[in-house]
Amino acid sequence: MFLTFAESLDKFLKYIQLEKNFSVHTVREYEFDLNDFLNFLKSEGISNLEEVEYIHARIYVTKHYDEQKARNSISRKISSIRSFFKYLNREFNLDDSSFRSLYHPKKEKRLPNFFYEEELSQLFERNIGADDKSVRNMALLELLYATGIRVSECTEIDMQDIDFHYSIIRVMGKGRKERIIPFGQYAHEALSIYLETVRPKLMKNQNHKKLFVNMRGGELTPRGVRYILDDMIKNASMHTKIYPHMLRHSFATHLLNQGADLRTVQELLGHASLSSTQVYTHVTKEHLRNTYMNTHPRA
Repeated sequence: MFLTFAESLDKFLKYIQLEKNFSVHTVREYEFDLNDFLNFLKSEGISNLEEVEYIHARIYVTKHYDEQKARNSISRKISSIRSFFKYLNREFNLDDSSFRSLYHPKKEKRLPNFFYEEELSQLFERNIGADDKSVRNMALLELLYATGIRVSECTEIDMQDIDFHYSIIRVMGKGRKERIIPFGQYAHEALSIYLETVRPKLMKNQNHKKLFVNMRGGELTPRGVRYILDDMIKNASMHTKIYPHMLRHSFATHLLNQGADLRTVQELLGHASLSSTQVYTHVTKEHLRNTYMNTHPRA
């Protein structure tokens, strides 16, 4: 095999995008992980993939442990490397036995961070405004909390994906799986105002179908969403960090706290496995325990 690093990576990314039908977000994660690994190989003086051995992969993984990277992040990188070399083995007969020996670190049992309902009320109330940016931001915040969608799903929503008559939205999740999610009155009103008064104004010199746009009318990116949410936290004078998934975690936790069944929440979140949704039952149990310990006279 006489492919360069760049050529082999390019072929692999086209394979997972076109043949495996992975989402744009997933392909981007593979590209990031593998570029990181290939840059590491270059720093080790390796210029050919045939020279790569198990020891190089182990040094790479150890480096991330030394940098105290999250175990989930390291596990994802290992999966990316394995998949890449498995593809190279099948297509170009490159030996990938060393990479099958890489083991995944034990996953950290971390409970997802979420907002309490009072905190979310404060976030919403402190960001009400009549200017274009405030109206756009409120529509975004309302939809993220109303549906629990991922930020990558949110930025891919087109105008035709939203149905105001039935108050539902169509999103394309992981593995190109489509799901329909309802949204409530608050999100309905915020989105209606945004679409009637703000989006047409911002779209004067643009021509695309994305639901959410930046202040120049261009497509809003996941990074743009993170910037908006950070700004809203500052406006609310809340001394906490926010990331888009916190709204997704809050959505699931609040539904379960109010009595929603696990299967329904699984369907709304787009989880392939019920075990992915069950983490939120631990969150609600922890919430119940803390409430009990803080309020019962003899706790």
